[in-house]
Amino acid sequence: MASEVPQFSHSVKLKYVKLGYQYLVIPIIITLISLTLLQTGPEQIYQLWTSMRFTFFQAICFFFLAVYASTVFYMTRPRSVYLVDFALFKPPQSMRVSFAGFMEHARMGLFTEPKSVHFQMKILERSGLGEQTCLPPAIRYIPPCPNMALAREEAEFVIFSCVDTLFENTGIKPKDVDFLILNCSLFSPTPSLTAMVINKYKMRSNIKSFNLSGMGCSAGLISIDLAKDLLQQYPNSNAVVISTEILTPNVYKGKERAMLLPNCLFRMGGAAVLLSNRWSDRRRAKYRLSHVVRTHKGADDASYRCVTQEEDSEGNVGILLNIELMKIAGEALKSNITTIGPLVLPASEQILFAISLIRRKLFDSKLKPYIPDFKKAFEHFCIHAGGRAVIDELQKSLQLTAEQVEASRMTLHRFGNTSSSSLWYELGYIESKGRMKRGDRVWQIAFGSGFKCNSAVWKCNRTIETPVAGAWADCIDKYPVHIPEVVKL
Repeated sequence: MASEVPQFSHSVKLKYVKLGYQYLVIPIIITLISLTLLQTGPEQIYQLWTSMRFTFFQAICFFFLAVYASTVFYMTRPRSVYLVDFALFKPPQSMRVSFAGFMEHARMGLFTEPKSVHFQMKILERSGLGEQTCLPPAIRYIPPCPNMALAREEAEFVIFSCVDTLFENTGIKPKDVDFLILNCSLFSPTPSLTAMVINKYKMRSNIKSFNLSGMGCSAGLISIDLAKDLLQQYPNSNAVVISTEILTPNVYKGKERAMLLPNCLFRMGGAAVLLSNRWSDRRRAKYRLSHVVRTHKGADDASYRCVTQEEDSEGNVGILLNIELMKIAGEALKSNITTIGPLVLPASEQILFAISLIRRKLFDSKLKPYIPDFKKAFEHFCIHAGGRAVIDELQKSLQLTAEQVEASRMTLHRFGNTSSSSLWYELGYIESKGRMKRGDRVWQIAFGSGFKCNSAVWKCNRTIETPVAGAWADCIDKYPVHIPEVVKL
């Protein structure tokens, strides 16, 4: 992973800036019209009305037209989407994998390949993971036993644990769920995982379910975006979103170094989220969804092939990570933040950025552009805990402080890379630290194969009380911890 994330200041594509500003055109027009009407006095409005000289029939038609337009606007207006609550999977201590235990399994599984074992040790030493991360039993067998039955057992254990906790915390009944969305990238059995959930909780027959697979670590925000679109179309509804990755069938048993890396980083995890557009849920909801911005670089061949599931020369299936992954992730991030900037940055930052862009376009393209300060737009950052290198490079690229990436680093240390659910562990960390206040804004950023960079912006609806239970409850007082650059094994 020698390649680094390219600096945001090196290049900015104008099309992504335009895309972001398109979202602002209609609100600006409405604001200008409203200000004009507010500046108009009662006498001017009366003079305008009398000058029109409407007949009684015309006045009646105008009245009904206004009522009709108001009704259409009310029925088609964007509905607020609220995050009522979320629940995290907490693996039991019996599934804990220490560094020593991991390396013992690596030596026994690859006893004829000392170089591959040494490579895994070097990755683990620099990974940023701690000693409390967990793996499913099938991977800890000697040799590993990744069969379908054990994969289903892991899926049931992780998913049902999250959903049980969510239903208990929110008081919602399974038959009250309108939409069920589940994302799991690498395990897609038949019947689907959503069918498994529906069967377990005996949900109603007209529930609308969606099972997303193959979309990588950013699939959690894709699921949120799908739920948002559904809730915009169906009033008085709710949606349960489940994000997880099932590891049992996806352990790599070969010796290719680029394919051994996921074995060192990925760990068990899962999250269940309840979203709603119901007015009755507004007061108890934790967050309101402000924006979702999705960037897909799949049209570029290098981006498309940078993370792939394939076989090695000996027929062992695994995930191959291209050496250009960090560079490609940086390009996707640059496109995404250039689009989301106009939606979230304060006016002062947007003006400085626009002036810089115009100067570069009209005078000198070599001038260094102004880098927007996203710290002025958000109080909290949840960066996908894909690995230490990912967090380091995003901290550098976005110019974030150590405290602003603390949630990501501590999540990686305590739970490892839990794929699409890592963003929710980070949000849980911030809540458990008692840092989430009413009005705070949260930026979630995730990357996924394809290649994708997705963002979600949430606004805190109420001050969150420090939870007394949950995935972080028994260890939050120990964090943050110092994570050395290298842990010698």
